[in-house]
Amino acid sequence: MHLFKRLASCAAAIAMSSTVMGSALADTFALVNINQQALFFNQINDGAQKAADAAGVKLVIFNANNVPSAQNNAIENYITQKVDGIILVAIDVNGVKPAITAAKAAGIPVIAIDAQIPEGDNVAFVGVDNTKAGEEIGKFYVEYVKSQMGGTAKVGVVGALNSFIQNQRLDGFKKAVADSGLSVTFLDTVDGQNVQEVALSAAENLMTANPDMSTLYATGEPALLGAVSAVSSQGRTGDVKVFGWDLTKQAIQGIDEGWVTAVVQQDPAGEGKAAVEALVKLKKGETVEPIINIPVTIVTKENVEQYRAMFQ
Repeated sequence: MHLFKRLASCAAAIAMSSTVMGSALADTFALVNINQQALFFNQINDGAQKAADAAGVKLVIFNANNVPSAQNNAIENYITQKVDGIILVAIDVNGVKPAITAAKAAGIPVIAIDAQIPEGDNVAFVGVDNTKAGEEIGKFYVEYVKSQMGGTAKVGVVGALNSFIQNQRLDGFKKAVADSGLSVTFLDTVDGQNVQEVALSAAENLMTANPDMSTLYATGEPALLGAVSAVSSQGRTGDVKVFGWDLTKQAIQGIDEGWVTAVVQQDPAGEGKAAVEALVKLKKGETVEPIINIPVTIVTKENVEQYRAMFQ
């Protein structure tokens, strides 16, 4: 009987030891995101989670709720917890640099995703060249104004002024328009703050202040959602053409109806997947490219059908 108890006790100890060792061997990656309101950021989460599941690693996700300082605090906490890697979708690409440097000093690799960190200590960047893609949609806009609007237009902008990458998208767009030599007047740029309700109110105020506005450019998903809602609610679908970033169900409806003209569609799930896969390679001692580009597509009435199922 005593022998049985000792054997049972040993078996339990071995089982517990195996469980602890198993959990210790499982790498943990942390994804520090901007918010969980925008579909774009949720798709990053989904892509990262699927890649983590496939690789057998644990993924924890932090929602900063659009607060830059919260991202810094989260990274510092993950350093203390000794996670094996960090994926960061930065709000303030300069303000977060000290936290990234601290992670590097602690031996924790950081992959920046969607927003590039200028001269940062992250090991790689996964995403799109936002300035270049802004130029691409700008060139499309120029051709549309030239062919459909007689070469003249007035454009208002719904942006997110605290977002480095959305400012890049606006800079690229403006450059393409300026290089074209067309008679395009830039009206106000309003701040949607990366929040749909704020963007809606800002877009409504923009249209009220500029009744002769003929086109609208939105630099991100919340901005585009707000712009689409504002144009629709104010009955301006007949005289305002919308261009922007990141498809939604509402944007697709606008494309079908002909007043949302072109939308830059990224691959956020692909970005999340690539970031996790890069960390897995680093943990194996392999190297990764410093820039991992994920291509974009300009979605119009001609090619929207292939994206429709994503938003049913």
